[in-house]
Parts: sequence; C-alpha cells; structure tokens
Amino acid sequence: MLDLTYTAPQPKVIQGAQGEWELVIGLEVHAQVASNAKLFSGASTRFGSEPNSNVAFVDAAMPGMLPVINEFCVAQAVRTGLGLKAAINLWSAFDRKNYFYPDLPQGYQISQLYHPIVGEGEVIVDMAPGIARRVRIERIHLEQDAGKSIHDMDPTMSFVDLNRTGVALMEIVSRPDIRGPEEAAAYVVKLRQILRYLGTCDGNMQNGNLRADVNVSVCKPGDYERFQETGDFGHLGTRCEIKNMNSMRFIQAAIDYEARRQIAILEDGGSIVQETRLYDPDKGETRSMRSKEEAHDYRYFPDPDLLPLEIEQAWVDDIAASMPELPDEKKARFVRDMGLSEYDAGVLTAEVENADYFEAVAAGRDGKMAANWVINELFGRLNKEGLTIATSPVSATQLGGVIDLIADKAISGKIAKDLFEILWTEGGDPAAIVEARGMKQVTDLGAIEAAVDQIIADNPAQVEKAKANPKLAGWFVGQVLKATGGKANPAAVNDLVAQKLGL
Repeated sequence: MLDLTYTAPQPKVIQGAQGEWELVIGLEVHAQVASNAKLFSGASTRFGSEPNSNVAFVDAAMPGMLPVINEFCVAQAVRTGLGLKAAINLWSAFDRKNYFYPDLPQGYQISQLYHPIVGEGEVIVDMAPGIARRVRIERIHLEQDAGKSIHDMDPTMSFVDLNRTGVALMEIVSRPDIRGPEEAAAYVVKLRQILRYLGTCDGNMQNGNLRADVNVSVCKPGDYERFQETGDFGHLGTRCEIKNMNSMRFIQAAIDYEARRQIAILEDGGSIVQETRLYDPDKGETRSMRSKEEAHDYRYFPDPDLLPLEIEQAWVDDIAASMPELPDEKKARFVRDMGLSEYDAGVLTAEVENADYFEAVAAGRDGKMAANWVINELFGRLNKEGLTIATSPVSATQLGGVIDLIADKAISGKIAKDLFEILWTEGGDPAAIVEARGMKQVTDLGAIEAAVDQIIADNPAQVEKAKANPKLAGWFVGQVLKATGGKANPAAVNDLVAQKLGL
C-alpha cells in the first residue's frame, strides 16, 4: 500500500489584478462498463458497428418493452467500488431522469440519484515522490448512456445513432478536493489506471468510453480551509461545469481558461452564473452551453419498471476475493521486493499490460536488470516506432532469454543490444541466434591477453600517456573490444589492461 506519510501538494494560485485566487475542482467521470451487453438489454456494446445495428427494442423505447438488469454490470460497479476502497450499498434503486433529446428515445435516462450502488471512497493521486493528493469519492452510480447525434453528414438534417443508447455507465463523482489543473489531469490518469487494472472499463477516451465533466470555481486564499472546517459551500465560489472532456491536455487547458475567466468577472464586480460550458480546443476557450440544471429540473422519480436492487454481502465478498493487485500495491511491491526506484516502478505499473510484461521478464531474474531492459530498450524502441506492448515484436520470453545470456556471461551488454536488434527485426530464439552466429563473448583469458599485448605493443606513445593519466586506459579497453568484434569480456579486458599498464 501507499505510504500514508505523503504531503499534500500546494493549491494552484492564480494572480489576478486585485490579488491571489485559488482553484477548487471536482470531477464527474463517466466510465463505460466493460461488458458485452447493455445495462438493461442484451444488445451488443461493440464499438464501430454499423449505425443503429446494436439496438434492442427496449433501447429504442418500443411500447411495452421493459428493462431487465444486467447482473454483470452490477458486479463491475461493485468491483470498481472495492477498488476505490468505497462502501458498497447492498440496497440501491434506479430513478428516471426526464429530459428530451433526439438521441434519448425514452425521453428519460435511467440513473441512480437518491440511492447509488457505491458510496464514499478515495483515490490517492501521486504528484511527485512523497507528494500526493487524497481525492474523496462521493459516490458511484450506474446509469444508461444516451445515443449520438450527428450534425455534419448533411447540411439540412441531423442523424441519430442509437448504438450507445442503454450502454452501462458508471458515474464516479469526486468531492471538490482537487486544487489545480495538473492535479485534475493526474486524478483522471490514476482513476483510468485503476479501472483498467480492475477490468471494469477499458479507459479508451478516444472512443468516449471514459470522459469527464469538470466543475471549476475560484475562491480567495483561506476560504477553502473554512469550507473544510464547516462543510459550508458558501465559502466557495459558484462553480461552472465543463462537459465531456476526453483529453488530459484539454482538461488542464480548459480549467486554466475557465478559472481566469471567472477571476476576471469577479474582479470586474460581476458574479458567476452557474452553468454548463463546453471547451473549444481550437480557440482554447470555454463557451456557454446551457444554464446548470438542478435535480428538480429533471423531475426525478423512482423508476416504476425496476424493483430496488438488493445484493447480498456474500456476493460482494466473492467479488472482493477475486480482486487483482492494484497499481499502488504493485508499485510498492516492485520497490520493496525488486529494489526498483519509485520512478521506475511507476513507469512499469502505469499500464496493466506493461506491468504484466515486466513481471514475465523479471520472473526468476534480477529485477533491476529486467527493469532497465524493459524501460530503456523495449519501451524506448516501442515509442520510437509508435507501437504498444501488445504489438511488440519482442516477447517477454525473448527478452528474458537475452537477460539470461547476459547473466550467464555468454554475451556482453554490447552484444546483447545487437541481439535485441536481431530479435526486433527477425525474431527467433536468443540462445540459438547467439550460437548460430558466433556471438558468444570471448572469456578465454589467453585470447584476450594476446589482444591486449598486441594493442599495447602497437601504441607505445599512448602507453606513456595512460601511465601519466590512468583515465586514458579506457582507450586501450575500447581498442581491444574493437579488435575482438566486441566479443571480449569487458571486465576481463579492464583487469588485464590495468595489470599490463601497471595502473
């Protein structure tokens, strides 16, 4: 687990024309549940299908069609709650959120306003070694997604694709604990990481499977602390919500712009109107979308077609027993058991696939050496080629084989890099390649000594310089390695050169 002695980062302070201002941020993250079927129908959730092909009668709001809860989606919500150390509510209920929009055939969304399935939890957001923000989770509730309106296919008409209609979403609502743009982006990154480790959401922001509504307000220094002491939101400024953010860079830019917009209004004697806004990445600004609705505007009431959702503690316990190791736990284990630095462990655990690959490489081997090869050689090459761990030409087994050859002193570090290049471009078994191509390093001290003697004999002037300045002995080592095609054992060469030169 994370060391709880961390220090909270300082809040972001913006200097206005009339003094300093601080930011207060809360997020509502909509995470699409990783499920093959929708929340209340058996229709497919596959992305990229032909428009309106993944639509059951209940999704299209055909008369007389009744919703039937998808138990797997409920289990995924429970698993997410457990992963966020949250309270699981054994009794929850669904409500109807009424509003009209062309991509919402029923004229309402089934959600959980009053009795969510998951209660209070937390996310620990690492900002730097020893510095982290504890962001409290207020609730997680299940709800349906709406469809998609398409406005750019015809100059006079809009089209509606109902494939997303009824897809299960988890809305993860944070407390207003986030104090800056970088923290907000880091929070979404950490939340996405946890969801992907849990397997409850794939975190694909490009497809809209994870998107955030960002609530931003500003206050004077000291006001937030007064809010923390009293719980009185009157100490905080009026918030505006920026809808449907799906980029970490845009989240930060939108928060910064919105905060400065609010500060300018307040310092000019105006007041902030609570509203929903959209971020325009081309103009780098937010613009008004609509006034912020309250719960009564949606005329919420319990859904008459769905009984309250009652689950058993034993079922929750079974889910808890199957929980995977989460990123903070895995990172701590890599540091503790493998001797990795906090930074390296963080890089290796950032994505669950990367962590799995590394663990396969490190199994039964030196953890630090495995981390060095995975991070520097493999990740470096993947980034350069625009590939992911899933499309890596070099498997964990192959890379482990390279490390074994180094550990057995069959090859040197330089030869290993040549071998890695062969594996990347041609594939094959590392040990077989080394044997077939004569790549084994020379460990025969007699052969190495002969090479050292020859280089020394051929370069008397350089010998005198090296005796005067021992640092120049490295030149002889390089020449011997060059003469042996890089196959001489570097440690043996170093020792022999020092011995022959009397250093």
